[in-house]
Amino acid sequence: MTSDLQAAPDPTGWAVPRGDVHILGPRTSRYCVLIPVINEGERLLGQLRRLRELGSGLDVVVADGGSTDGSNDPDLLRGLGVRALLVKGDRGKLSAQLRMGFAFALTEGYEGVITVDGNGKDDVSALPRFVAALDAGAGFVQGSRYVPGGRAVNTPRERHLAIKLFHAPVTSLAARTRYTDTTNGFRGHARALLLDPRVAPMREVFDTYELLAYLPIRAARLGYRCTEVPVTRAYPDAGAVPTKIHGRRAQFALVEILLRAALGRYDAPGTPG
Repeated sequence: MTSDLQAAPDPTGWAVPRGDVHILGPRTSRYCVLIPVINEGERLLGQLRRLRELGSGLDVVVADGGSTDGSNDPDLLRGLGVRALLVKGDRGKLSAQLRMGFAFALTEGYEGVITVDGNGKDDVSALPRFVAALDAGAGFVQGSRYVPGGRAVNTPRERHLAIKLFHAPVTSLAARTRYTDTTNGFRGHARALLLDPRVAPMREVFDTYELLAYLPIRAARLGYRCTEVPVTRAYPDAGAVPTKIHGRRAQFALVEILLRAALGRYDAPGTPG
């Protein structure tokens, strides 16, 4: 780890899922792109090709949840410019993959982490906007299809209404700051935020979608500069919608997670805010 980094991580107490770490190349950038993924196949590979074509200058880290479709082959990903592949071998879903990715990024010395889904719905040409916001001092950066310059393409009506009428208003009320697209996983996180003991994102309570609900609220409540940048999020013109959330039971679980985050139930024990 180089000496010009902001702070050295203290992994004491971190709950990081067990798994395999494949280092496919050297660290070359101040920020990294973290892609949590499982069984996205060609959608992930197409997104990685797009990242390579763009030449973003950002290291790419794939946090795989245990794919069985061949998309987590280290040699394949190395050829697509991926810097590291983390394959979770433990329990947990999205938040567990994020914990694994955040821990890796912090230990490797990155100054911030930009997360983006691996299902190909996000236009990764927006990455420079996240870098600019983090460079300007933002602690948390939310990508939004609903701010000027953003585009929502084929967003399912039910999803659009849920964001506009429930998820974004509840998050904004709890955070005491305005957010417009709070289910969007295209986000930027400053190193200081992820290392803040009042945030403490490396806890086992973050297992499924808890971190997505918790971080925008906690960051704002603790006084970090939180901002939104325009992004394009496009759903397919036809066919199945790429999502890992299926059925009413899963949707109700997301509502419960959001309400718990809004009420401070995930706040680090013994910390103010």
